[in-house]
Amino acid sequence: MIDRAVAHWHGLLAPDVERSPAFCDAFAERLRAARLAFGGRPLCPFLRPLFVGEAEVARARQVAEAVARMGERFVAAAAADASLLDEVALTDAERRLAAIDPGYATASTASRLDAFLLPGTVVCAEYNAESPAGAAYSETLAGAFEALDVMARFRERFQVRAFPLIDPLLDALLASYREWGGTASPPVVAIVDWREVPTWTEFEILQARFEARGVTTVLCDPRELVFDGRSLAAFGRRIDLVYRRVLVNDIVERADECAALVGAIAARATCVANTFRCKIPHKKAFFAVLTDDRFARLFDPADLAAIAGAVPWTRLVREGKVRREGGDVDLAAWVRGNRERLVLKPNDEYGGAGVTLGWETTAGAWDAALEHALAVPAERPWIVQERVAVRREPFPRFEPGRGAAIADMLVDSAPYLFRGRFAGFLTRLSATGLANVTSGGGQVPAFMVKEKVES
Repeated sequence: MIDRAVAHWHGLLAPDVERSPAFCDAFAERLRAARLAFGGRPLCPFLRPLFVGEAEVARARQVAEAVARMGERFVAAAAADASLLDEVALTDAERRLAAIDPGYATASTASRLDAFLLPGTVVCAEYNAESPAGAAYSETLAGAFEALDVMARFRERFQVRAFPLIDPLLDALLASYREWGGTASPPVVAIVDWREVPTWTEFEILQARFEARGVTTVLCDPRELVFDGRSLAAFGRRIDLVYRRVLVNDIVERADECAALVGAIAARATCVANTFRCKIPHKKAFFAVLTDDRFARLFDPADLAAIAGAVPWTRLVREGKVRREGGDVDLAAWVRGNRERLVLKPNDEYGGAGVTLGWETTAGAWDAALEHALAVPAERPWIVQERVAVRREPFPRFEPGRGAAIADMLVDSAPYLFRGRFAGFLTRLSATGLANVTSGGGQVPAFMVKEKVES
């Protein structure tokens, strides 16, 4: 059915209309006007959404919600047994932040599982447990595609449903505020990140939508926050709830500039989402915990069953032996000899930084990457992960001066979770093996489709 939907959409794109240079340029300008830009470039240089079926959505929901529950379970377990933090290589500075009691239990109000939807299954690459970007972009992109004439013609044959994301995100933030014990109705929300980040336009979209629901929302840089020992404020306005988009890595590296934010959270003067404890399952080594039988006791058997085959075998890169398929192997030697089925990644980076895909790398370069991973400081380790199958599909892609040409693209469908409940997808396309907007990919909205039955 999905193949028929794709073929039908492509057949509706007229070469002298939708696929023409003029149409593509006008569509790109429309996206810019809607703040759909990342670092100044169009967020979506494509002319088709991702189509998913009900069964695919159900599988994505099952796996993503299981991973989110397991993330919260691991955070709770680490609070009782700090040695578990060694398994994800939390740094000393991150441990100090995680030790701050945020005043409520939910570590990740908003999270996202990077995954690939495949026939009959879902496979995962990473779990972004720390306030992931893109939800407002995704919903706004969906609206832009729904307004196209070609979508109206497509609906004549297919039922189409978008995934609302902004309202569920706000609902989750307000639920975390109430769990924290907040009584303001509604609270004043601050979306906090550096003003120079390329996602600032997304904050502007969120601010407009939050305020349309009656929730006063300010956008501010951590350097613009003031904490007087009793309350946190921005531009003279008291802040009840911080939607924290500034990353823990930046808070550690720029501690003086984030002192007001950290001080207010430690004093319980404001609620923050996500809490600093979200960093525990955010580490890429969290998948090593999920795929190591030593830690099965921490999790619900039903969740372990749900992720079986979906979460790839993962280990921290260290000298010594590890369990692999029921036996012990020397990790370094095994990794060196299995390049084409493995990927090396820093335990804590964003945007694909440092990722080495063994199947796209020469043996010499792979050995060098492994030696580097073995030599890095213990606080900044790398992980090795088994290769996962990926999804590829044809998409009409804007070509300067040529309009839209069909290109084969890698499709990363990342389920959003708000307080552990699935809400929709961030869908990223790339011509390379890495699908993320930061490294030069693009984004499209996802729509659930169903073929209409002819009467």
